[in-house]
Amino acid sequence: MKEYLAELVRAGPTPAHGRNVAREYLQARILGCLQRAGAMIPLAFHGGTALRFLYASARHSEDLDFALEQARSQYDFRAYLRAIRAELAAEGYTVEFKVKDQKVVHSAFVRFAGLLYKLGLSPHRDQVLSVKIEVDTNPPAGAVLMTTVVRRHVTLQLQHHDRASLLAGKLHAILQRSYLKGRDIYDLLWYLSDPNWPAPNLTLLNNALQQTGWAGAPLVERNWREMVRNRVQTLAWDQVVADVRPFLEPSANLDLLTLENVTQVLG
Repeated sequence: MKEYLAELVRAGPTPAHGRNVAREYLQARILGCLQRAGAMIPLAFHGGTALRFLYASARHSEDLDFALEQARSQYDFRAYLRAIRAELAAEGYTVEFKVKDQKVVHSAFVRFAGLLYKLGLSPHRDQVLSVKIEVDTNPPAGAVLMTTVVRRHVTLQLQHHDRASLLAGKLHAILQRSYLKGRDIYDLLWYLSDPNWPAPNLTLLNNALQQTGWAGAPLVERNWREMVRNRVQTLAWDQVVADVRPFLEPSANLDLLTLENVTQVLG
């Protein structure tokens, strides 16, 4: 499998793209480990990487985000990490962890020391490529779950938030993040430019907003677009574009990511 990864990286047009490909391959392998360890029973996949894996967004993402939605007694974060280490170390990967699991959000950086050097993506032998796993152990209520079989490097069966719930999660990030990422705005345009994408799960969105101290009015069908539009119009657009640029596929048209286009799809 390491030879397959090396071939993927060599086929990339730039070192930056090669890093994205390498990280995504490792994300797929980690998801496979989690699946085999039983993590997809209590956990639901969501966030930007879920959008990439499940719906082929042109944007790469750094983290694997999950919500602890059910079967809490079966959840064992440390056991999942041990399963990842055992499987990947057996293939010759050097796997280290930086873990924080004492608060509501459990996180771990899965660190692959020296891999970028071996793949020809860094001149530094000790440079680390990492994938962050994050689990919200007290997620807001209201997400709708589904399970999808998908192939991205490996075949995966992933429990995840449905499309309306994924959009709700993105809107929550846009409305509540103190430092809004250009990646969030790219995803927003991606969601809303699809006429077949369902409306956001407003139950989940309002529960998430309440959980994070939202001071505004509840969001309903008639006002959520205006709320998001007001937030988007405060952004420095050059920073939006600069943030997302390193994560896009070469075929993605970044010229479409404009305030005018985002405002248009918001209606």
